[in-house]
Formats: sequence, structure tokens, C-alpha cells
Amino acid sequence: MEELMPEEPMAEEPTTGQAGTAPGPDPLDIALRLVRAQTAVVKRFDAGLGGPHGVSLSDFTMLLHLAQAPGGRMRRVDLAEALGLTASGVTRGLAPLERIGLVAREAAARDARVAYAALTPVGRERLAEMLHTARQVAAEHFAAEQWNTEDLTRLSVLLARLGGTAPGRRSG
Repeated sequence: MEELMPEEPMAEEPTTGQAGTAPGPDPLDIALRLVRAQTAVVKRFDAGLGGPHGVSLSDFTMLLHLAQAPGGRMRRVDLAEALGLTASGVTRGLAPLERIGLVAREAAARDARVAYAALTPVGRERLAEMLHTARQVAAEHFAAEQWNTEDLTRLSVLLARLGGTAPGRRSG
């Protein structure tokens, strides 16, 4: 049976550009490379945060969003939207953070149907420690030997164009 996808995307086989333009890179190849790069970054952060803090990059990102929200809390549905997750995905992600006391579930005073996720004082302390570790991991990943300031600025601009904004910031 014929293989549907090659093992490695064909970077040297460009797509045909618009009439009168040179062929460009294959958009599928670019997308797949971006996914692989994202996987590598996640693995590096998971390893860096998991050992000393017992959290994943996903956990860290949830905590960071909560810390940057007014009062250190967000409606769970808003947290889901900010993270690009479903409400049930946020519930599953918050459960272990609630069990270890980093996040607390709070009901809204005016509407019992609304639930907030709130960073606890312990969660805020631990997040400060995690931020230190995350900055170290990022500095190692983007070491000056491999990345210059111009590279990092260009990458930041391109990621923002793709919708990759920092927690607490909206793309647009």
C-alpha cells in the first residue's frame, strides 16, 4: 500500500507561486515544522518545570494567566477561552492544581452558576519560583550562541502574526 505522507516533509519541493512569482516554500512543510518546534519547546519546559516544581508547561501557563488576571482569579470559562481549551479541559487541568493547593475554586457571590479559579497565596509563591525556572529554561533554549537579538525579535514578530501572544495580551 502506498504511503500517504513522506517521513520528512519535502522542503526542497516548493509550491508554485502566483503567476509571475517564484515558487515559495511549502505551507504544509512550514506548519509541520512549527508543530515539531512547539513540541520541542514544550518538552524542554516540561522537563525544566517538572523536576523542581512538579508542574507541566500547561499547568504553569494556567497559573500565569491567573496571576495576571485582576485579583488573581478568572471565571473558568474565561480561562478556557484564554488558553484555547474547552471548559472541561480547564476543569481537568485545574483539578490537580486545586488538590495541591495552588488554585482554589470560588463561587461568584451574585450567581452560583459562575465559578472562578483563583490563585492561592501558596500558588502565588510557587509561581514566583516557577517563573525563575521558566526564565532559565527560556534563556538556555534561546542561548546567545544560537540566537542573536535580531533572530529573537524577528521570531517574536512572526509568532505574534500567527496569533502567538503572551499570556494577558490579546492578538489583534
